Amino acid sequence: MTALEEKLGYEFAHPALLENALTHSSYANENKARGLQSNERLEFLGDSVLGMVVADYLYRAHPNLPEGDLTRTRAALVCEGSLAEVAQQLDLGAYLKLGRGEDAGGGRTRPSIVADAVEAVLAAVYLDGGIGSARKIIRRFILDREAEKGASRDFKTALQELVQRESGQVLAYHLLSSDGPDHAKTFTVAVYLNGTPIGQGTGHSKKEAEQMAAKAGMEALSGTLN
Repeated sequence: MTALEEKLGYEFAHPALLENALTHSSYANENKARGLQSNERLEFLGDSVLGMVVADYLYRAHPNLPEGDLTRTRAALVCEGSLAEVAQQLDLGAYLKLGRGEDAGGGRTRPSIVADAVEAVLAAVYLDGGIGSARKIIRRFILDREAEKGASRDFKTALQELVQRESGQVLAYHLLSSDGPDHAKTFTVAVYLNGTPIGQGTGHSKKEAEQMAAKAGMEALSGTLN
């Protein structure tokens, strides 16, 4: 489990909690003689921990956002699809303990199973290290990632609107390099206008690098296309 702890950026004082978080009910049922407990209770707790941390963040970060918008934003951040993306980033499916049938049926990549496992892992971190430790992981893998997506959409859309003031303009983003270990890579992306580079950016994800490239492109073009 050391590799997973490195990806999480958290070392468990009580590794049994992480083992429990990765134990699917199908595996526990096949090994009843060993008295194993599935991760379902941790999933229940993790759902509440995640919801509270996200709600607290949104409340503080968006003081003027009405309740309905806060609710919709929270729902998008804690939904199965969002958590499945986190699981994919962690390669969480590779660490799950699944029953033979569930494993053979593709359970390691099933969104519902890996999303539930993310919630269970968050609960395990909360029980092991407190709400502060859980908040750091939620911030890193969910809140910061979503902020990157939003920023990326904003800059890329703004650049697209800027160049479309003239007809026939074509934008393209190309990955130039990716350096560093898997859990802390740095990406460099260039944005091209009609085949000519107009900006370059770096970030800890491709989307963040594209954001920075688009921002640089906007700065380069704003004086010529206004």
